[in-house]
Amino acid sequence: MRLTLIDTHCHFDFEAFAPDRDAVWQDALAHGVTRLINPAVDIESGARALELAMRYDGIYVAVGLHPNDTAEYTPSLLERVAEQAKQPKCVAIGEIGLDYYWDKSPKVQQWRAFEDQLNLAAQLGLPVIIHNREATDDVLSILSTWQATLPEAQRERIGVLHSFSASLESAERALALGFYLGFSGPITYKKADDLRYVAAHTPQERLLVETDAPYLTPHPHRGKRNAPAYVRYVAAELARLHNLSFEAMAHVTTQNAERLFLLSG
Repeated sequence: MRLTLIDTHCHFDFEAFAPDRDAVWQDALAHGVTRLINPAVDIESGARALELAMRYDGIYVAVGLHPNDTAEYTPSLLERVAEQAKQPKCVAIGEIGLDYYWDKSPKVQQWRAFEDQLNLAAQLGLPVIIHNREATDDVLSILSTWQATLPEAQRERIGVLHSFSASLESAERALALGFYLGFSGPITYKKADDLRYVAAHTPQERLLVETDAPYLTPHPHRGKRNAPAYVRYVAAELARLHNLSFEAMAHVTTQNAERLFLLSG
């Protein structure tokens, strides 16, 4: 059986990859990363991601407005997101959510954009990729209200809390709603025992691996630009935490990603 990994969150369209994007992709393939999902943060990012998805066979796209890019949010922007979401290889709405760490968009705007994009995902039958930074209670409250409106079939493919970093209690609340949890480079950091505890107690069938590249570079490359090939370090740490072989964890997380995002082989 050929080893495959799926990086479920990589900003491959970002400028950090402009100098050597082809080489980065070839390195990912060489390390078994055959597919990745490139989530947008705004309309322009979505357009770039869709263009790259047409160039690279294994690249898929999520479109949406990141909470830090919602200060000027209007219904017309939502219409543009909807247009992008109907393009080939778009598999999710994201990344969307709330961010109370940065003061880049008023909370009222973040909430409005978040709720509207959740409703768009429901209309299109797409899962969501959720960004949460220092807004856990509000994120989970909004998601709980929204989840209750979904048909049962969509609850089975509801989405993922990306780069999860909250408590076990919050993880259990998200899992109860049907969400997957995405883990990234921080689970390899020396002082991340609490996060590793959460990852170890997440059911295997709800685990996803991601890089959030070019950010959150895992050990032993921390301090350098992250890349999709490095998702193997995240998978290896999850394998250790769950007492599985690396190959078994790669298989589990790949199946999970394929099921959530309806990815082809």
